[in-house]
Amino acid sequence: MKIRALKLHPVTAQDADACYALFYRTVHGGTGAFYTAVQRAAWAPARDQAPDTWPARLTAGYAICATRWGRLKGFFTMGHDGHIDFAYVALEEMGKGTAATLYDACEAEARRLGLSFMETEASHLARRFFEKRGWRVVARQTVIRDGVGIENFRMEKAL
Repeated sequence: MKIRALKLHPVTAQDADACYALFYRTVHGGTGAFYTAVQRAAWAPARDQAPDTWPARLTAGYAICATRWGRLKGFFTMGHDGHIDFAYVALEEMGKGTAATLYDACEAEARRLGLSFMETEASHLARRFFEKRGWRVVARQTVIRDGVGIENFRMEKAL
């Protein structure tokens, strides 16, 4: 069976609810091997729609999403300083090249901007993805969300 090609387009404020739903589903359905239910709930709280701050946060820098058959399959956001904030793909897209396609678009934009490095705070799951692309861990850290400690990794890549 042939998989239909992804379509990439800029994230808009109107994509906020769909992006939040994908974010929530990915955190709760894909990170259970690394994070407890309490940690996942603090990281991605249950809600019917995106928080009020999401439209502005999603569109503040370079933001790209992937769709297939008109459905959101993933999104990445990156500040103009090269910091990747969000890097999420739908569970059913893992291993199909969707994250790689979105990441490649971000790295190309960082290079177009003339940046010398990129950085992110990666989950245990995302850490492996970034390491395969030449990123290195700068520090292991614990961030606090809603009073709950969640371990992640500050990472960077020289361009």
